[in-house]
Amino acid sequence: MKKIIILIVGISMIFSYKVKALSTNASSSILMDIDSKRILYGNNIHDIRSVASISKIMTAILAIESGKLNNQVIINDSINKAYGSGIYVKVGEKLTLKDLVYGLMLRSGNDAALAIANYVAKDTDEFVKLMNKKANEIGMKNTTFNNPSGLDEEKGNYSTAYDMALLMSYAYKNKDFKKIIGTKKYTLKTNMNTYIWHNKNKLLNSYKYCTGGKTGFTKKARRTLVTTASNNNLNLVVVTLNDGDDWNDHKKLFEYGFNNYKKYKILDKINFKVKNDKYYKKYKLYIKNNYNYPIKEEEKSNILIKIELQKNRKKKNNAEVGKCNVYLKNKKIHSESIYLTNNKTNFFQNIRKWINNV
Repeated sequence: MKKIIILIVGISMIFSYKVKALSTNASSSILMDIDSKRILYGNNIHDIRSVASISKIMTAILAIESGKLNNQVIINDSINKAYGSGIYVKVGEKLTLKDLVYGLMLRSGNDAALAIANYVAKDTDEFVKLMNKKANEIGMKNTTFNNPSGLDEEKGNYSTAYDMALLMSYAYKNKDFKKIIGTKKYTLKTNMNTYIWHNKNKLLNSYKYCTGGKTGFTKKARRTLVTTASNNNLNLVVVTLNDGDDWNDHKKLFEYGFNNYKKYKILDKINFKVKNDKYYKKYKLYIKNNYNYPIKEEEKSNILIKIELQKNRKKKNNAEVGKCNVYLKNKKIHSESIYLTNNKTNFFQNIRKWINNV
């Protein structure tokens, strides 16, 4: 089996300009593109720190993925163990799991976190196991959860700005999660009370591109914040840990991202063609997915597409015959499989096609 290598170089000319140096007041901070996971800005992104209530992002997505959002939850006496910020539900109160997730994310209810853990996994210890299992699946290599709320009084939850950006990027793809974190006001009537919850995320009202987020604070972690924003087809997440000016820092990082990066379609599955290939010239080569990536204007000329094809003797329909690799400078940022389609049709297919066109 011989390999054919075809290079497609660059997508535009270079345009250079200067950008002012960025900085934040945070001990750790990151600006990440949600869709590609590209880091657009970072400072101490892998430092492990207490993360406080932004831990509840994990609690929320596990509740949503349990498939029980619309189930009724009856609050039991385990809720008496909750302390700190709360939505103040009572023993015997009836509400849905979805209601609890709204209380968790809008008001940072520690009692909501406890009720969710006990309902989804029967007890807190089992729920924490689910939290760490999911963290491992997402790729959060420097994260340890010890409770569903983020409280530090016992062992606390530890993570990094990078890991929390990965978590938010994962959760953001869930439509229920996205709707909940973007809700400014939620009204609920139970068998015991009527609640009106306003979202603690101030950026929802003060920054027009903000789409959601989660606040956090403990004496040990100090102020922690995760927020998301979307503009011009860019979906971004900012995480700051121990930041006394987090609202302004998040706006600043989002504006930097939106002003300096644009999402380009690097690979187009509809218009995909391999030039200068003679081995498969009688067949159509295709890819299954588009590939979009955020780049600066001056980075356009640094995009390189390298196509590697295998000389397969048996040209089976829809067989994988190579890879389309995308590089930014010398770093591979994406790999897409290339497939072959045999457009030859048999006698019966031709008859069927003729009948359909009559």
